[in-house]
Amino acid sequence: MATHELAAQYLDGLRAFGQVMPGVMDAYNLFTTKCFAPGDLSTKEKHLIALGISLFAGNEHCIVYHLEALRREGVSHQQLAETVAVAGAYGGGTTLSHGVILINEVMNKNALQ
Repeated sequence: MATHELAAQYLDGLRAFGQVMPGVMDAYNLFTTKCFAPGDLSTKEKHLIALGISLFAGNEHCIVYHLEALRREGVSHQQLAETVAVAGAYGGGTTLSHGVILINEVMNKNALQ
C-alpha cells in the first residue's frame, strides 16, 4: 500500500526530530504504541477516535496518518463516513470538508495502487 505524501512527510519529520531528540522520540513512540494497543477498545476503534480528533483539529498530516492505519486495520467506508459525520456534528464545516476530501483521496489513491 502506497503511503500518502502527508503521512510520509509526518514520518520523515518524526525521524529527523528523533535524531536531534532521541530520548523524547523514544518516550513518545512508547507512549503512542501503548495508547493504540488493543484493550477494551480495539486498535481500529482507537484510530477512529484519533481520526475524529484530527478532523476536528484540522491536522491533515494526522488525518492521513490515521486513515492509513485504519486501512491496515480493515476499516470500511461506512465506518469512516460515520466517524466523519460524528466529528462534523461537533466541528462543523471545516471538520466535514477535511473528512470528505482527504478520506476520498486516501481511500481512492490506495485502491488504485
